[in-house]
Amino acid sequence: MELRDIQKEIEKAQGRLSDAFSFLRIEEKRDELAALDEQTARPDFWNDAAAAQAVSKKAAGLRATIEDYERACGLLDDASAACELAGDDAAFAEEAERTAAELAALLDQLEIESWFSGEFDEGDAILTVNPGQGGLEAQDWTEMLYRMYSRYADSKGWKVKVLDLVPGEGIGLDRASIQIEGRNAYGMLRSESGVHRLVRISPTDDKKRRHTTFAAVEVVPVLPDNDISIEIDPNDVRVDVYRASGPGGQCVNTTDSAVRLTHIPTGIVVTCQNEKSQLQNKEAAFRVLRGRLYELEEKKREAELAELKGEKMDNSFGSQIRNYVLYPYRLIKDTRSNIESGNVEAALDGDIDEFVVGYHR
Repeated sequence: MELRDIQKEIEKAQGRLSDAFSFLRIEEKRDELAALDEQTARPDFWNDAAAAQAVSKKAAGLRATIEDYERACGLLDDASAACELAGDDAAFAEEAERTAAELAALLDQLEIESWFSGEFDEGDAILTVNPGQGGLEAQDWTEMLYRMYSRYADSKGWKVKVLDLVPGEGIGLDRASIQIEGRNAYGMLRSESGVHRLVRISPTDDKKRRHTTFAAVEVVPVLPDNDISIEIDPNDVRVDVYRASGPGGQCVNTTDSAVRLTHIPTGIVVTCQNEKSQLQNKEAAFRVLRGRLYELEEKKREAELAELKGEKMDNSFGSQIRNYVLYPYRLIKDTRSNIESGNVEAALDGDIDEFVVGYHR
């Protein structure tokens, strides 16, 4: 890249960084972080462990954003200085170009983070995959999606905790539920809720015919225990315990540790069997139930608002949000953003950022 072009890139980055200071509300975040740090320094801070963890997590998120912004400021200074020295030494031009590219990527990341301003966008998510039409094929597709999202979470540095894995009949999974913990996990993964369609030559068909199968992905937020607006009447929940069918600790396989919750008013059923004790499974299942009830209330409100506006709402569960075609050609296409990719293997291995970011953009 010519030095003149590098200078233009640096000038562009300077303007973007100035904008980032405003839309990220850096000054407000610094004041908020100072107040939270003051709380954590109090001697009685850890008396309420749940509240203390929530404050610590909030502070960590603010600190990470501020540090990223300050790192961007440092990169801008470094790129500008290298550009000034490039007239005397060509090596500095290469350094300026490299630093400017790193700065541009970081600014892209900061801009993406600014999109997630919802109440729970910054928090963790519970992602569940259920097979749709297609029998054994759908169970195999469910396992493929479970692997895809686990790999995607790993690439983001997020933590994946298995809540429920139910093996299929001889192949794949009959259900997969995972908790994904990380910065903006729920905000990012909201894009994945809906029906995912797979077209391929069936590995279970002796005649090697093309099959179409479906799986539904549901993403709900992990609601903070100390700030839950969803009240659950214990009398409305039937609790069943049974022996876990999947792998786990020794206790999981020898005791009735698995838990199934049935919310009687809505008919919502939640299961959890991957923790080692019945109590842990029950707590995890109630977290999922609270998240699903919250999502149900949000959908009701959206439907009411749409009715007032005279808009027609699509059934989000029944809508086909993305097609994965492996035969007769290879293509993934998101039906909402129209983003396409022929690199199907990479996407199924977790490289789905272009679809996630593209949806939010």
